[in-house]
Amino acid sequence: MEQSEIDLLRVKKVQPFLNLIDGQSVGSVSGAVMDVISPIVGSPLTTIANSSAADMQAAIASAKSAFEDGRWCGQPPAARKKVLHKWADLIEQHALELAVLGVRDNGTEIAMAYKAEPLSAAGTIRYYAESIDKIYGEIAPTADNVLGLIHHQPIGVVGAIIPWNFPMMIGAWKLGPALGVGNSVVVKPPETASLTLIRMAELALEAGLPEGVLNVVTGEGAIVGEALALSNDVGALAFTGSGTTGRRLMEYSAQSNLKRVYLELGGKSPHIIFSDTKDLDTAAAVVAGGIFRNSGQVCVAGSRLLVQRDIQRDFAAAVVEASQKLQPGDPLQLDTKSGAINSAVQLQQNLHAVETAVKEGGNVVLGGNQCHQESGGFYMEPTIIDEVEFDHTVFQKEVFGPVLTITPFEDEKHAIKLANGTDYGLASGVWTSDLSRAHRMVRAINAGVVHVNTYGGADVTVPLGGVEQSGNGSDKSLHAIGKYMNLKTAWIQL
Repeated sequence: MEQSEIDLLRVKKVQPFLNLIDGQSVGSVSGAVMDVISPIVGSPLTTIANSSAADMQAAIASAKSAFEDGRWCGQPPAARKKVLHKWADLIEQHALELAVLGVRDNGTEIAMAYKAEPLSAAGTIRYYAESIDKIYGEIAPTADNVLGLIHHQPIGVVGAIIPWNFPMMIGAWKLGPALGVGNSVVVKPPETASLTLIRMAELALEAGLPEGVLNVVTGEGAIVGEALALSNDVGALAFTGSGTTGRRLMEYSAQSNLKRVYLELGGKSPHIIFSDTKDLDTAAAVVAGGIFRNSGQVCVAGSRLLVQRDIQRDFAAAVVEASQKLQPGDPLQLDTKSGAINSAVQLQQNLHAVETAVKEGGNVVLGGNQCHQESGGFYMEPTIIDEVEFDHTVFQKEVFGPVLTITPFEDEKHAIKLANGTDYGLASGVWTSDLSRAHRMVRAINAGVVHVNTYGGADVTVPLGGVEQSGNGSDKSLHAIGKYMNLKTAWIQL
């Protein structure tokens, strides 16, 4: 990847993007479109279809027909595996094109986007391609005159609602296992980051995925997302996004066919530093990267820094120093460490969170402001707020932006209380040289992921899922496959 290659793709004209339904690129029934605003410059990049419930219903009907006639689920696992590998190959071949398109759409810095989006998505699809012919049925331990067989079968039509921060990576976490085991899928991309998912689906067709098996419908969540969630023909729904929307999706499930709803929701992840940490400078750099890469727009971002009181002052200073090196810039420059905020709406929410924190007694020791306004884009300084108390809004509520809070703790017991003191339980981090303490903290912290002496980087081999109001079910790993299959018992009298 060279800067010259990126610069050529930066100025490439982006044609309007359409829905992908039954293998065809089609506009919305009404012909309505939505502008795609690039957060890099704050101006339109292209358009996507502004779809209606009728468009979504057409996509669901296509997926249902594809499942029922067996054009995909009826193929042996080895055949599906071959198509998925070809799909991964094509994503890799188009990786730079996809990465630049995605950055122009959502603002992630290119150095991160290239690895975290197309390359990660290709790796995930390969992982599940290799998994699907290794799923065995089971024989139950029955009496000698009975044979109990347990079959694993695809659900049918799966709906996937994808977020805007890493649409290809998170999309692949859902598409890999769902398609791998034979389901048909309807994807609702995010309004502010739809382009790469549509292009990714086009490559799936090129790889040999039968028409109708994967459909993509763009538009407003309140319209097409609702239609997907209310459909009686959708057997399971996988969602990553806000708690407010997650609750609504569960309500829609109850109002329709009681479809399974898998949710990966918000987080307010604690990053805990004990005073016995051997390399505090490394810890400070990792803390800064864990919140300020991609401008804090990461589900597992370590947004609450909890520091043992006897090192609080020195460690906070080290984090400030490390964070100053992660100032946002042009996301399409290879040396940029942090990119743009996804939208003007998200930027204003971030700034409002800082204002509220100051009113409640927090002390801004770094940043706190919008920057690069001359670009027309949406950028915010890395922001660190000290003197944040347990009951402050910014301690309790997710910002989803480049905002880090600092709160001291006295001892292990106090650290656990603070760590578990929100409604969330997605990720966390612990730094200590005491192995016994590390294991105690892993057990005690109420989160789906506990990092020890590191933060981030967990690959597809391990699950990612939340507890409490961070959701249910898990993406990634072999554990995700079960979300997209039904168990069927055959009880045979011999």
